Formats: sequence, structure tokens, C-alpha cells
Amino acid sequence: MAAEESLIGLSIAEMRDGMRLGEFTAVDLAEAHIAAAESVRELGAYILETPARALEMAAASDARRSKNEIGTLEGIPLAIKDLFCTKGVGTTAASRILDGFVPSYESSVTTNLWRAGAVMTGKANMDEFAMGSSNMTSYFGRVQNPWRRAGDNQPVTPGGSSGGSAALVAANVVPGATGTDTGGSIRQPASFCGVVGMKPTYGRCSRWGIIAFASSLDQAGPVTRTVRDAAILLGAMAGHDAKDSTSVDVAVPDYESELSGDMRGLRVGLPKEYRVDGMPSEIEGLWLEGADWLRRSGAEIIDISLPHTQYALPTYYIIAPAEASSNLARYDGVKYGLRIADDDLEVQYEKTRGAGFGAEVKRRIMIGTYVLSAGYYDAYYLRAQRVRSLIADDFNQAFEKVDVILTPTTPHQAFLLGEKLEDPVAMYLNDVFTVPSSLAGLPAISVPSGLSDSSLPLGLQLIAPAFREPTLFSAATSLESCAGFVPRPTIVAKKT
Repeated sequence: MAAEESLIGLSIAEMRDGMRLGEFTAVDLAEAHIAAAESVRELGAYILETPARALEMAAASDARRSKNEIGTLEGIPLAIKDLFCTKGVGTTAASRILDGFVPSYESSVTTNLWRAGAVMTGKANMDEFAMGSSNMTSYFGRVQNPWRRAGDNQPVTPGGSSGGSAALVAANVVPGATGTDTGGSIRQPASFCGVVGMKPTYGRCSRWGIIAFASSLDQAGPVTRTVRDAAILLGAMAGHDAKDSTSVDVAVPDYESELSGDMRGLRVGLPKEYRVDGMPSEIEGLWLEGADWLRRSGAEIIDISLPHTQYALPTYYIIAPAEASSNLARYDGVKYGLRIADDDLEVQYEKTRGAGFGAEVKRRIMIGTYVLSAGYYDAYYLRAQRVRSLIADDFNQAFEKVDVILTPTTPHQAFLLGEKLEDPVAMYLNDVFTVPSSLAGLPAISVPSGLSDSSLPLGLQLIAPAFREPTLFSAATSLESCAGFVPRPTIVAKKT
């Protein structure tokens, strides 16, 4: 296999094996994926490409390999969501207010990745401050999904907020990327783009150096094309971090070694509350087919109830904006980021924040400030926290009966770019199946499982108890094998 013909589209595992066998080098991979990015720039999936940094890191990787110093991601090219602070490389959270900000420090997750030998190809586009489900709120422009509807070349959304990461992986620009998931921001774009997206247990990956949206919900995770690659990437990302008070000191298993895919004796729950009104028949049909796949693989399918699911979205859209309002108060134009100067400091704050934040971010700051205000704190925020506890209890009770839960990832296929921009409620409904597990802090994964009637990808979601990622990955391996998802998007990077 000639390297120049085959480097684009390989999985992380295949790249790892090819370098081990001496078929190509890390520099070969970096050069191929730099060229790949150039061939699909119309997607708008990168905010910043870092070709010089990639070649430098790849050369260092090859040097380590020559000395038999080989990390778990040695020489693997990755895109980094522009929410992760990268030392010496611009980090914006897709917002004008941070345009030009260059961190002097490295996030803990990216530190772990570089320690494992990974190579950064660029910073992936996203919804501004991770607030969105469409990747249409970025100051640096919208991201296009590389997929198109059958017989229609109109661009569709890649989902959000990790839409740039999902689009890059789907289009073969990189084999993997980091994302963050607050209410579904890894899993929903993964479903829309036909790739694997995984949110680990809250506290499994450090939040230090990740620009905060909602601190009690934000969690970093992998976006890849295969479940095996997700397991490999998460293994490198995860780990306890003393700099993050929410990081949990639990040993990180070798996720890859536990990808048995053996479903015999595994109990899979189907929550009746996820059969929502107006759900397209193709979504419900795929869900039932997925359950049948797992049944035939040896699993026991059990109907379960998560009775407080109906309150998950309103609960999330009180808690998340409240935390965002608090976290984003630091952007005032004084210490860093955008400054619209004025002699009056209060006016400077107003002008800076007014010009620096986009419409969706302003909307959520205003909602959050309202629910935290005097007279409304008890009625909204405190009540939402109580409901959150009830939602978590639902899952705890369900997991006494089952080992994993199977649901659709999204209530519909990817929609046209810009289609729901004027209707924030319709946009928020994208997260109806992903938000409950986020509120409970549970690990969940979206696996590409079929195509819609319009030939767009559809994903199925698996949810597991806290820190049961090995069980989750194993079940996802079985689901992936049964689904046999092989279609590719309309727009893919050209092979070199």
C-alpha cells in the first residue's frame, strides 16, 4: 500500500499500525492531512489551521519513534475544538470577544494529548462559547455538514456546538478531534455527520483550560469515525487533574482492550418517555431496529421508565444559562480580549460586551441573569436543581434493572443550514434526547446507524452508569458492527 495513496481516511488504529510497521511516518500523515484541509475549506470547519505547528510536532514524533519512545497517539493528527486553550495558538471560543486571544498556557486535556504524541492540525470551528446546536453562531462563519440530501446540494447543518470537529472527521480531514459536550454538543453533531461522538462521565476529563460554558455540565470527549478510535482517544484525554476540583480521581482503564462487543447477558433498556410526539417514523424505526440488533447479539431488551425526562429540557435551559451568565461575566474588555474603549468604565463594559457577544450568547446571558436574580432564584434556579436530582434518580433506578440504555441520538435528521435560526425553541429541541444524561453526568455515545429517507446519517445513543465507559464502548462496538454503517459524505477530502 503506497502511503501517498492511502493516508486520508485511515482510522487512528490503522495509522498507529501503519507507523509501527514503517509504512509511513508522522510527517507523511501531517502533510497528507494539511493538504486534506485545503481541499475542503468550503466547509468552514477550521477557525485556524496550524500547518507549521503540525509539521513541527510530527517531526518531533518521528524523532521519538526512532528512539522507541512511542506514546498511545504517537504521530496521530487531531483537530482541537477552539474551546481548548492551546499555548501560543489563538483560542477564541468562536467569539469576537476573544478574537486575537493567545493563551500562555495549555489545557489539561491537550497537554495529555501532546504527551501521548498527538499532532495538532488546527482549531475546529464551533458555536460561539459552545452555545448552539447548529454551528451557525460562530463569529468566524457557519460550518457546513459534508453530507447533502439526496438530489439536493443545499448545505445542511453539522449540528453543534462541536460541529467543526464532527465535519472535519466526517470529511476525512482528520481521523479524530476533541469536542465538548454540555447538553449534547458532541453526540448531536456526531449523529448529523455520521461519525462516533462520545461524552464521558462528568469528571472523567479535566475541564482546566477549557473555556467554560456551564461548569456543572461541560465535559470533553472524542469525535472519531469508529468506536475503537473513540476508546483510544478517550484513553489519552482522560485522567485525574488536581487543577480541576471537579476532576474525579478514578483510574483510567485501557478502554481499547475491553472492546469485546459481547452482548450476551447484557440488559438494554428502552425508555418509553423517548417516544416523543411527532418523532419521524424513520427515527423510531431505526431505534427499534437497533434494539433488535442487540437482541440478536445476545442482549436482553427491557422496557424502562425515566418519568422526569419531560422536564429535562426546561431544567437544562435554566441551569446552563445561569452558569453561563456567571462564567461569562469575566469578559469585560479590561484584562484581555476585545475592548471598546470609553472614558466611563461602565459604558466600556456595555459597549465591549454588546459588540463582542453574538445574539445567542446574549440571549442565554439574559436568561441566566434573570433566573439568578433576586425574587426568581428560588422559583427557577433552585427548583431546576431539585428536578435535576430527580432526573439523576430516574437513571439510578433504571440502572438497577439494566446495564445500558438505548435511545435515538436526535429527534430528526440534520436540517438545512439557517433553517431554525430564528426559532430558538425549535433549536433547543434538538437536544431532547441528549440533555437528560448530561444533567445526570452519565457517559453516553452516539453511533452512526443508518440513513434517513433523504440519505442523511442517523445515530443511535447508548447511555451507561457513571464510570462504566468500558461497558458503554463494548455495547457500542456491537451496535456499530450490527449497523455496518459504510456510506460516505458528499464532500470528502481528496486523497494525496
